[in-house]
Amino acid sequence: MLSFSLEEIASITGGRLVDAPALATRMTRAAVTDSREVVPGCVFVALAGERVDGHVFAAQAVAAGAVAVLAARPVGVPAIVVPDVIAALAALGRHALSLLPDPLVIGLTGSAGKTSTKDLLAQVMPVLGPTSVTDRSFNGEIGMPLTVLKARPDTRYLVLEMGARGAGHIANLTTIARPYVGLVINVGTAHVGEFGGREAIAEAKSELVAALPGDGLAVLNADDPLVNAMAGKTQARVMRFGLGPGPDVWTDDVILDSAGRPSFTINHGGDQARVGMGLYGRHHVMNALAAATVAVGLGAAITDVAAALSAAGNLTAGRMEVLDRRDGLRVVNDAFNANPDSMAVALSALSAMADGRRTVAVLGEMKELGEEALAGHREVGKLAADSGVHVLVAVGAEHAAALAEAARLQNPHLHVIRVADRYAVPAALDGILTAEDIVLVKGSHSVGLEATALRLAADTTD
Repeated sequence: MLSFSLEEIASITGGRLVDAPALATRMTRAAVTDSREVVPGCVFVALAGERVDGHVFAAQAVAAGAVAVLAARPVGVPAIVVPDVIAALAALGRHALSLLPDPLVIGLTGSAGKTSTKDLLAQVMPVLGPTSVTDRSFNGEIGMPLTVLKARPDTRYLVLEMGARGAGHIANLTTIARPYVGLVINVGTAHVGEFGGREAIAEAKSELVAALPGDGLAVLNADDPLVNAMAGKTQARVMRFGLGPGPDVWTDDVILDSAGRPSFTINHGGDQARVGMGLYGRHHVMNALAAATVAVGLGAAITDVAAALSAAGNLTAGRMEVLDRRDGLRVVNDAFNANPDSMAVALSALSAMADGRRTVAVLGEMKELGEEALAGHREVGKLAADSGVHVLVAVGAEHAAALAEAARLQNPHLHVIRVADRYAVPAALDGILTAEDIVLVKGSHSVGLEATALRLAADTTD
């Protein structure tokens, strides 16, 4: 990563140094917003949230090795005090990007699959040159500048996941790092309650391609009408991906093995190459096609892209992460987030992965659906019943009842359990789970089911 002195950071952010006599002290490690992630040489960014004020942890962060705190007020330890911490962080990320010798920014967005596709790009783009990517799911006005600050000086391709919770959010992110490539994966139901409908979501996602330069590249999902229509929002060159002939990059021969891992042929122009993925679930085919289209659109050979996709692994915990307990139980940790679309994908993947095992779905509530919440949970309950799961555990105090009741009505023979929170899941499954089962654990991040997945997968045979 790039290094800055405290004096330089103050100048870049329009801040003032307080309690920092050693102005030449340098930030040599990436900035962090979580005091538990402080390492010597970093800058701690003190954010004031609704429940936690980072300023309270300023002294703790400096004691752990932070060279200073980016803060909105003096904190009694070396600090760069600025009027707006988030705006200052954006300015610092923007300046860091300007210092890279030849960066090409690849922005990607979508209602589902952003992080999985970003992880595939992280493993495909190195065939063209040094690549830096969004850490975890840091895709907002805080996380994206943090990613830019982590970029290595030799970075050629900077892959930035861009999320949105409303109109103008992505447009704002593109002012921090203007993309040369804009990839839109899909438009679904994530955050539909905040946007008010899929058309509004599409309008917000289209801000990415609208920000592209005339010589840039827009990569669009040909199978999603709302995404396909975004070609009219950009002056950049457009490439499309999809299932079946027609798009620039396509496939029509997807095969799943007994464990639910897809293989398929990528076609581009007159060239083709075979991919055999190590990831689980048919949905990764579209993610792979999206990543492949970006790479070949920038000049990569399709054979190199296919080889990279075949070797790709899961880089982010909680995203169709397969955990095998030593006694044989298989747990699929897909608990990072959820909406009706991703629930449907995960249930389909669970069915494909079963390979004779009994299937158990632990489904947590889906947040941010607004007025669609009740209907969305009923829809997922029906999907779970129709998917053939043998045991369904609905987790949550608000809409889990609707999910459970819809599943029972759809399939009266389905074993349905409802619990109020994640803490009750292990006890509810005690005496039900066997070593031959496969368990899907999925829900919105705030439900906390990732910890439940890890607990279920913990080795209890010692």
